[in-house]
Amino acid sequence: MAERRNVGAVVRAVVRGLGDLLLTLGVVVVLFAAYSVWWTDLVANREADGAAARLRGDWAVAASPLATPAPGPEPAPDHGDLGFLHVPALGRDYQVLIRLGTDDETLAEGVAGAYTVPHRSVPPWEGEGNFALAAHRDGHGAKFHDLDRVGPGDAVVVETRTRWYVYRVDGVLPETSPDDVGVIAPVPVGSPYTSPGRYITLTTCTPAYTSLYRLVVWGSLVREEAMTPGRVLPAELR
Repeated sequence: MAERRNVGAVVRAVVRGLGDLLLTLGVVVVLFAAYSVWWTDLVANREADGAAARLRGDWAVAASPLATPAPGPEPAPDHGDLGFLHVPALGRDYQVLIRLGTDDETLAEGVAGAYTVPHRSVPPWEGEGNFALAAHRDGHGAKFHDLDRVGPGDAVVVETRTRWYVYRVDGVLPETSPDDVGVIAPVPVGSPYTSPGRYITLTTCTPAYTSLYRLVVWGSLVREEAMTPGRVLPAELR
């Protein structure tokens, strides 16, 4: 009997030890995940802020009296940084740098990436087409973390060196497969649109802290404004 009790005590001690170990490992994993999100946000935001400052610096030089004006209504960017995205529903000072590409390296830099595959994003200065953008929901700057707060009627504004492009949100797809590439097609599948136009599409992961599905927001261009001296904001951003 004594030997049986000793075996039972050993078994209970082992089980408790394993339970404590698993609990500790669980806490470590949770803390590491939280740290990873915080750290990637910090690094990405620092990178994006630096790139944004450089782009605005380039624009200021191009707008100086000594600079030769480029012909045409909207000079195409000569590098991967295309402009800025503003969404008033996400905050008065909300601004995201727009960069060409949606590969992991690009999106990890805290930007909104313009799709190049499987459908090429058509920037607004090129006319008819779909300007489709993606950004992270969590980590790496989490620029689209609150995208689920954007709904029909909200404004979305693209800022370039010489223009403001103002869109109105017309539709939202709360959840779809990551493989649903039709949502970024020239005429987005599932959107309110049935014919070609000048559209913008914003995509990110959903639910938050997962990559199981995609959240999609669609908008259409309502007007464009030439940039005035001092870069006066359009009414939607004031």
